[in-house]
Amino acid sequence: METILATKDLTKHFSGRAAVDHVSVNVNKGDIYGFIGENGAGKTTLMRMVCGLAAPTGGEIELFGSKDLTAQRHRIGCTIENPAIYSNMTAMENMEVQRLSLGIKDRSSCEKLLEMAGIGDAGKKKANHFSLGMKQRLMIALCLLGDPELLVLDEPTNGLDPMGIKEVRDFIQYLNRERGITVFISSHILGELEKMATRYGVISHGKMVDEFRADEIMSRCGENLLITTDDPQKTAEIVNGMFSDAAAEITPEKAVRIKGHVDKAGQISKKLFEAGIMVSGVTPEGETLETYFLKLMGGNKNV
Repeated sequence: METILATKDLTKHFSGRAAVDHVSVNVNKGDIYGFIGENGAGKTTLMRMVCGLAAPTGGEIELFGSKDLTAQRHRIGCTIENPAIYSNMTAMENMEVQRLSLGIKDRSSCEKLLEMAGIGDAGKKKANHFSLGMKQRLMIALCLLGDPELLVLDEPTNGLDPMGIKEVRDFIQYLNRERGITVFISSHILGELEKMATRYGVISHGKMVDEFRADEIMSRCGENLLITTDDPQKTAEIVNGMFSDAAAEITPEKAVRIKGHVDKAGQISKKLFEAGIMVSGVTPEGETLETYFLKLMGGNKNV
């Protein structure tokens, strides 16, 4: 697996305090890497160092397997904190300013990227009349000039309404899926990250807590299925026969608890019905994604 971004013991001090404290992050090619932490955890500071907007106090950064960051940063696009656009200009004028600053000769690339971002029809409307969602999509389009292989996005859905969040999310997924762009994204909206992230990194109080794949979440959250029937013993036998890893057990309340397979609830109910077992309840049981992340971050509710 090719590593696109790697930090090793990355550290940043402000007035003697470690805002980022020996953090090691690994973002692989093709990831949508969700970077999660409470306010002040160090997410933005780390992203600023990756993008060359802040100097590390210690530690290392590698981009595309190289420590020559000056040479490699032209392969990334980033938006940190609020969208940095010229509010008195149109979307196209903003794109033209960025194109010229990067020395890109192909003018048609601006129009293509605006169309891709869903704001190609903004016309002569000035950016100060854009919705926040339009501004965020314009900012991502600006980041795409130069054809980056890695996008670093700091809270791109922050402050958006549900429609704006979906539009930005769909755009990010399109870029990852159709254009092969790796994405390193921070967000406070855990439910949104759950819909698109392929890997996660959790940071709390400046320290890295954990990294894991999205497909590990169910087992980490301990999510189970609780089945109530008129024959718990036979139910457990049937379910264990269906799934070798179900580990079905009968609870003191005479329900049957199985590990995982929440998405197979309908299939299980049908199998039990065919076996002549009356099912009175099938419910998921376990931590939510939010509860799990809060526990990782020491119960901090400010996420």
